[in-house]
Amino acid sequence: MKKFAHLFVLVIFIGWLSVVQAFAIAPGEALDDPVLESRARVLSGVLRCLVCQNQSIDDSDAPLARDLRLLVRERLVAGDTNQEILTYLVARYGEFVLLKPSFAWHTMVLWFGAPFAFLLGLFGVYRSYKSRIRNAASTSSGLSDTEQEQLRKILEQD
Repeated sequence: MKKFAHLFVLVIFIGWLSVVQAFAIAPGEALDDPVLESRARVLSGVLRCLVCQNQSIDDSDAPLARDLRLLVRERLVAGDTNQEILTYLVARYGEFVLLKPSFAWHTMVLWFGAPFAFLLGLFGVYRSYKSRIRNAASTSSGLSDTEQEQLRKILEQD
């Protein structure tokens, strides 16, 4: 039985290693010029699929992602620079099309919202912990005044 389990784990591991990342780009979309194609792949990697929202257009197989990949390639063939293409797409779709938004005043909530919420949560935990310690110290024995008096009398009798 152990041999079967080891063999099964080995087969699963080899299968896992043999999986390659499949890009959604179709063979017909690729440009003939390898320099332009590499630029297109770089741009496709930083642009968000507006349908999937958590994938780049290079990884997505949504029809809109395909249209964006083709648009990027058309603009490259037309002679636009990478920055011009990104500026065009941001003007058309908004900054949401970028997987990594720019660092500007209107995106501060995106950059600092999560760390601020985390620190606020830590402060809340700290305050809660301190108040529990303070409450425990004020009623150190957990007995009321009458119960403490009765306990003192019992201990004095012994």
